[in-house]
Amino acid sequence: MSLYKYVSIDNLVRILDGEIRFTQPSAFNDPFELLPEINLPDGMPNQKLNIKFDVMAPARIPMPYELPHDFESATCNDETARNIRKDLDESIGILCLTQNPKSVLMWSHYAEEYSGAMIEFDSKHDFFEGEIEIDYRDHRPIKDFSFYVQSEEAVRISELCIKSKDWEYEQEVRIVRGLNNCHAKPKPKPKLKYPIYVMDIPLECIKSVTFGERTSIDKQKLIFNKVKETNIGLWLSAISNWGFNFRSEIIKFNKPISELNPVISSRSAHLFLESPGKLGEMARWQLKNNKFSKLVNNIA
Repeated sequence: MSLYKYVSIDNLVRILDGEIRFTQPSAFNDPFELLPEINLPDGMPNQKLNIKFDVMAPARIPMPYELPHDFESATCNDETARNIRKDLDESIGILCLTQNPKSVLMWSHYAEEYSGAMIEFDSKHDFFEGEIEIDYRDHRPIKDFSFYVQSEEAVRISELCIKSKDWEYEQEVRIVRGLNNCHAKPKPKPKLKYPIYVMDIPLECIKSVTFGERTSIDKQKLIFNKVKETNIGLWLSAISNWGFNFRSEIIKFNKPISELNPVISSRSAHLFLESPGKLGEMARWQLKNNKFSKLVNNIA
């Protein structure tokens, strides 16, 4: 099984260089991230909590201390949840992935409007241990405050990964790690609200990289030169001739090009212009004789 991540080329370069970001919950684009409603039972004082978090344990069914979605109470609010999420921001980072390799919307939202890339990961690699599938619902979850006060066990992050069905198209899977297992990067300029934490990621857990339809030639060359002697496959997601679809065109197999020749097509010829021998000859022939090659490569 594979997991995928839609990224900018800058972020792809960082990942190929061996680092991937684990992001704090409040830095995500969904304001309801890990933020259930919490009911404070009558007579129970609101109090400072000292919570431990479990980033690996799976969610239980049914989830403990979860109230019916139609539960109503004057003491039901998200004030305590915001304080808990503040603790989470100081404790955990999340890597967001997807099971959907053909999402037009995610290409647009997360991969620089088709000018970025999509990474395919091997989900069986140890790096992805403890993966959490998002629970998509029509209703925001409501938790009983007494759970956080009375329970001696750690709060399972998996039981907080509940999102509105509006996000269901993302088919999201998460990997959660403690920030104490990550390392902080120097603060960028302009200064971000949340510091950047990363983990080292081994190249062997990357199966392939797919360019977007609009990925520039210069950026394609940059990535090609990084992966050409690796076992990472290289593809292009091109506009299909029919329907609102993309078609995948292979550029490089999951072998170094010194062991297995790449595929030179009208779209990939520009990557091999300077190659010695027949690869370069075939690439130059394509660009000279194939009208479509000139069109997709913006060659006059």
